[in-house]
Amino acid sequence: MPYLPYAVERPDRYRVKVEQYVHYRREGYLLVKQLVPPEDVARLLEWANARWQPSGTLSQPEKAAVHEIAKGTRVHQLHRVDPVAEWGLLHPRVLDVLEALIGPDVLALQTMLFYNPPGTGGQGWHQDAYYITTYPDTLIGAWLALEPADEENGCLWVVPGSHCEPIYPPHSTPFGQVHAANAFEDLHAVENVSHLDDEVNTLTRVVRKYPPPIPVPMAPGDVLFFDGHLLHRSYPNRTRDRWRRSFVCHYCNARSWVPWNHGEPFEGDSANYLHILARGSTHLPYAQPPFGTPVDLYQPEHAPPGTPPPRMMGDTEGNMGMG
Repeated sequence: MPYLPYAVERPDRYRVKVEQYVHYRREGYLLVKQLVPPEDVARLLEWANARWQPSGTLSQPEKAAVHEIAKGTRVHQLHRVDPVAEWGLLHPRVLDVLEALIGPDVLALQTMLFYNPPGTGGQGWHQDAYYITTYPDTLIGAWLALEPADEENGCLWVVPGSHCEPIYPPHSTPFGQVHAANAFEDLHAVENVSHLDDEVNTLTRVVRKYPPPIPVPMAPGDVLFFDGHLLHRSYPNRTRDRWRRSFVCHYCNARSWVPWNHGEPFEGDSANYLHILARGSTHLPYAQPPFGTPVDLYQPEHAPPGTPPPRMMGDTEGNMGMG
């Protein structure tokens, strides 16, 4: 039976415009305003605030699956221990956009909850696929603002068009490279990626090839989608009384092979079996949502009966017909 992906109808379904798709492909990012409804943003914000632990401590079960950074200002992989995080990762309107940009088959990989209180936060220039490798290379980020993000409290900055750059490999290790070793003549290694100091972070020299980076201010409910190659960064929160809470997730096409588990061990050659299939189908192993969040997967009844359709072939006059 032929594989015919079909976008499931819903009253609140978000439909991507061709112009948006072109912008994402051309510039490497797409800002979708008010994608997540206010009541859903409020749920995530309330959940984030309830989780705040200034001591940076976690329960023993959580420590087995969750990574905390900078004394609790950033928490990773909460979807593996928390149903609200799983619900946010698999939010249907976010998946609607992903289904169009990188789908139809979507694998959910990572959650990150950012707090960024005054005087904290910030991450220097980096490319996300430097950290999360997928083969084929289909990584995409989705950055959901839970409260206003601007230049003062540490919004994202992007370099439009820089997603066309290759992934610059780490200087100190041969592992985790996106491209085949020795495939490029002049692809140099980089050091101190993500360092806030531009003079220390050697990826800065690539940023300087482009016009000046631009900030991306966001309101609650806005989602910024960005290619895994896009050069981007944030600055520390310079305000005295405003936080910059956000919920950030990563996904890839579910047909990609993913030897990545947030630095944790996994069985076999890939970790696909640990990541959730969020849309469509795949020939690779995958996980189901452990907390039962609904997902729209491929339904064979939508496919036409019979054998796969014939391929288009050029005739002797150069026309395309069914061959």
